[in-house]
Amino acid sequence: MNSLEFTSQVQKISLTLRPAAMNLTRDADDAKDLVQETLLKALLNKDKFKAGTNLKAWLYTIMRNTFINNYNKITKRSSNIDSTEYFQYFNTDQNYITHNGATSDFVVRDINEAISSLGTDYRTPFMMYYIGYKYMEIAEKLQIPIGTVKNRIHIARKDLKSALHVYAPVGASAVTDAAETMED
Repeated sequence: MNSLEFTSQVQKISLTLRPAAMNLTRDADDAKDLVQETLLKALLNKDKFKAGTNLKAWLYTIMRNTFINNYNKITKRSSNIDSTEYFQYFNTDQNYITHNGATSDFVVRDINEAISSLGTDYRTPFMMYYIGYKYMEIAEKLQIPIGTVKNRIHIARKDLKSALHVYAPVGASAVTDAAETMED
């Protein structure tokens, strides 16, 4: 396959790359950038493509690997947060400040008690997630599988929701009960 044929086929397939890029990035601008970077890499490495193989699959592989590499760069750059300081950010939520402060004191105290009642195995991943760590970062920091991290955060949220049910909006319990019944 000569360069002209290769470029022509890549151009035809490039239209099908954008939906897959959107699935990966969840952002239109990032998806466009990912497709452009994929096409650039494909054209620069056309000598590595073996004629007779699936060009579309080759392009998707380049795109997926590019996305993973970019994601890893971003997470490594932003994961320099010291995990011992994550509790200091907890009481900074402005949503519970009232004019006299009494209500917010009760809410904050109840939330802190509910969080304290969680076991360390659940509290630590939950608080790390709360301050902005990604699941993968939590798994790496705590050296546990990502599925365990997701499960512990889910259980912590469920326990906190149960412990703090008095603060649920009126009518929310009926919706929550219906959703939980559907899960069972």
